[in-house]
Amino acid sequence: MSNTIDWEALRAAARDVMTRGYAPYSHYPVGAAALTDSGDVVVGCNVENAAYGVTLCAECSLVSALVTGGGGRLVAFTCVDRDGETIMACGRCRQLLWEHGGAELLVDTTSGIRPMTEVLPEAFGPEQLER
Repeated sequence: MSNTIDWEALRAAARDVMTRGYAPYSHYPVGAAALTDSGDVVVGCNVENAAYGVTLCAECSLVSALVTGGGGRLVAFTCVDRDGETIMACGRCRQLLWEHGGAELLVDTTSGIRPMTEVLPEAFGPEQLER
């Protein structure tokens, strides 16, 4: 599946939305873009807050857009920094991505395209709650 995904288009979407990041404190805008199982592209950017703990990562913004847009499953994901370079999602955001993409989600990492099983090994997910 990785070879059928237009990774450059996803990175371009992430770079575009990164320019709308609200980062007056860190000056580190972040953009994220993902492809859904229906072929749609969803995007998100970071939204900082003076109370740092309530800052929203770009991945949170993306997942919110996914859910408010009708849902679906993420199949490919990328995230970029203020220079447009690929960056890795933090641990919290990796959990969010697992929830909405699962083991099959392909992630653009600093070391290449990886499945979520490598990005978040031994993940906790909905399956554990069904036991």
